[in-house]
Amino acid sequence: MTAIGTALVALVAAEHVWFLLLEMVFWTKPLGLRTFRLSPEKARQTAALAANQGLYNGFLAAGLAWSLLAGQPEQALALKLFFLSCVVIAGIFGALTVSRSILPVQGGPALAALIVVWLSRAR
Repeated sequence: MTAIGTALVALVAAEHVWFLLLEMVFWTKPLGLRTFRLSPEKARQTAALAANQGLYNGFLAAGLAWSLLAGQPEQALALKLFFLSCVVIAGIFGALTVSRSILPVQGGPALAALIVVWLSRAR
């Protein structure tokens, strides 16, 4: 179960690197416009906000990567639980304030990882 938890944490981290790229690099490009259903004008108007949001997603990815690289098992577990909880909360907030699709896309994988990590912690 530990390998599954590690894989899920890595998946959530990779997902947040992708969100960073979408929001910081591709927001005003065709990929970003399609993904977020934005007009070029709306994308230009909101690019700074999207970049800020992308940066926060990068911090979540960095924290999750840190949790995978932490040498002390107790520290690694604490980091995984903290950062996965942050992602779940962000997914819930995003679903309530922006789009319901955020919950399964962002919150779902993080919740699955959180459950697996919690269940596979050292007893």
